Amino acid sequence: QVQLVESGGGLVQAGGSLRLSCAASGRTFRSLSMGWFRQAPGKEREVVAVISGGGTMTRYGEFVKGRYTISRDAAKNTVYLQMNDLKPEDTAVYYCTADEAPGSGVRGGEEDYAKWGQGTQVTVST
Repeated sequence: QVQLVESGGGLVQAGGSLRLSCAASGRTFRSLSMGWFRQAPGKEREVVAVISGGGTMTRYGEFVKGRYTISRDAAKNTVYLQMNDLKPEDTAVYYCTADEAPGSGVRGGEEDYAKWGQGTQVTVST
């Protein structure tokens, strides 16, 4: 059974950094795009960052503005999200996701993904 398990969330002050990790198990994800979405209270889930199976393509949400970096370690079946210069508006539950179709590129719609982790809370204080 496919599982995506996030870790690394927590409470941080504005301007601080966090690194999220998503460990995938149950199949090989090397050929699949993986990424992060987030959902704040009362808001829709939005794309944060996506990386292609080979790691050569990335996509970021418009709000990122160079503050985040997505990466992956194929050997560990793990995707990372390094978040710097965090702002209070970055507070949300961050979800890891994986595409099901190899070669689909770095799609940015929630409806494009079927596999999701349980989410990890990120809270940024002023």
